[in-house]
Amino acid sequence: MANESFCFLSQSSEFLNLVLNNIKSCVLLLDKDVRLTAYNNSMKTIFSNRKGEDLHYVRCGEAIGCAYQVSEEKDCGLTSKCCDCELRVAALTSYTTGKEVYNAHVVKPFFTHDKKRVDKHLQFSTRLFYFGEERYIILIIDDISHWMKKVGVKAELVD
Repeated sequence: MANESFCFLSQSSEFLNLVLNNIKSCVLLLDKDVRLTAYNNSMKTIFSNRKGEDLHYVRCGEAIGCAYQVSEEKDCGLTSKCCDCELRVAALTSYTTGKEVYNAHVVKPFFTHDKKRVDKHLQFSTRLFYFGEERYIILIIDDISHWMKKVGVKAELVD
């Protein structure tokens, strides 16, 4: 039986947009090429490298300011680190196998809008879902860097 608790939302895309844009987690809707189909306002709060740009149909790594994509000047999916990128691997695995990833943790480098490289602790989940005939991946990301610093965990990257 389908979950009926949010059925009233099907009548109001405005209400659903308000809910999504007031969630502190970054919510990304990705297609089979790991391009952003939709995203909420937290996307540009957590990942600030392209604040004023429309990011629809931009590859995920390019939209979030992946340091490898920026420094290597290659498309997301073609850098030396893409095959090992936990976010990319999780999204593609969910898309191809339907396997969910729940609250995985990763430390990754990103660039900000002022070209500063920062390492962020991220917690993320992925899930495949269908809308009409199309398959999509929902990728939910939380920046837990502040919390990790409070408990004394330093961001250490392994390159």
